[in-house]
Amino acid sequence: MARITGIGGTFLRSSDPDALTAWYRDILGLGLAEYGQWEQQAGPTVFAAFPADSDYFPGRSMLNFRVDDLAAFVAELGARGVVTEDVQHMEGVGSFTWVTDPEGNRLELWEPSAAR
Repeated sequence: MARITGIGGTFLRSSDPDALTAWYRDILGLGLAEYGQWEQQAGPTVFAAFPADSDYFPGRSMLNFRVDDLAAFVAELGARGVVTEDVQHMEGVGSFTWVTDPEGNRLELWEPSAAR
């Protein structure tokens, strides 16, 4: 049987696609090439369905980015004027914080625990 080998893309509707793309490139540091291609490092990816009435995130979906040093990333975002929520730690899973992009999409930033 053929299998899915990874996530091939994430697509966001935007009232100003160029500005939103620039925010992800310039503020979050995504190395976006032509057509939005971005080479990622190998690592865990979570696919999880939540109950329709979950209050974990607004809307129908949330994008999660893996980071290598959450404390440093939060400091860099703060220096750029981006407000992050309080960092939370989940034993055996890692550390998390959340930001909102200029279009109102909530993003989760995740530093996986070393045990993963």
